[in-house]
This record gives sequence, structure tokens and C-alpha cells, in this order.
Amino acid sequence: MTTVTNSKTALIAELNGLLADHFTLFVKAKNFHWHVKGPRFRDLHLLFDEQALEVRDQIDLIAERVRKLAGETLTSVAAIAQHAAIKDQPRADLSADEMVAELRDDNAALVARLKAIKALASDVGDNATEGLIDGWTDMAEQRVWFLTATLA
Repeated sequence: MTTVTNSKTALIAELNGLLADHFTLFVKAKNFHWHVKGPRFRDLHLLFDEQALEVRDQIDLIAERVRKLAGETLTSVAAIAQHAAIKDQPRADLSADEMVAELRDDNAALVARLKAIKALASDVGDNATEGLIDGWTDMAEQRVWFLTATLA
């Protein structure tokens, strides 16, 4: 029983990390949406907003999954910063290609984190989390694909 409890605790911790990454990625994508410039402005402005909203829409689902597992969620901006693996980007002067590349790399890191979380969910027999992770992984992989194709 202790192993399952430890695995469930690890799953909750990783879901909170995922939650922090989603908050960070949402703010970063909105930053880029607001500050992108250049000949591809309209396309990137819309792409960044579309991706930000997709990430935002997952935030509540992740937090509610933590609560359904009887865990506590993140409670502050400081907690988000503490648990996020995705780095904040305070700059507004990146080139359009730098913005695209950074979001691509962040989403690729998110895919890796999601796959690791799926393994934890499997360890505790949490089929509901596994199912959610499959959908979120597909969405993150699509964002990586779109961003990669934009740089080609």
C-alpha cells in the first residue's frame, strides 16, 4: 500500500508541475501574441493566441484532476514559478522566429513531461488521468508540429 501511496503522491506532484507549466506556457504564448512583429505578424498573432487559449483551457482540467486524486493544487504565482519546468520569458523584443522556436521547444518539453506522467498514472492504475494525458499529449504534439512547420 505504501508504494501505491508514494506513487500517487508523485503523480499529484507531477500534475501540479504540469499545471505550473501550463500557466507559464499560457502567459508566454500571450506575451508573444501581444508582441510579435514582422511580415508574418497576422498569422503568428493568431497562431499564438489560438495556442494560448488551448493551453488555458487545460488548466482547470489539470487542477480538478489533482483535486479528484485528493491532492492540493497550486495556490499562488510563487507556487507556479516554483513548480514550472518551462522557463518564464519576460522579454518582449524577441524576433518572430525566436518566439516560434521557444514555444516549439517548450511544447516538446511538455510532451516529454506528459509521457512521464502517463507512466506514473499507469503505476497507480489511474485510467482517468491516463486518458486525459493522451488527449493533452496529442494537443501538445500538434502545437509542436505547427510551430516546427512555421519555422521550415
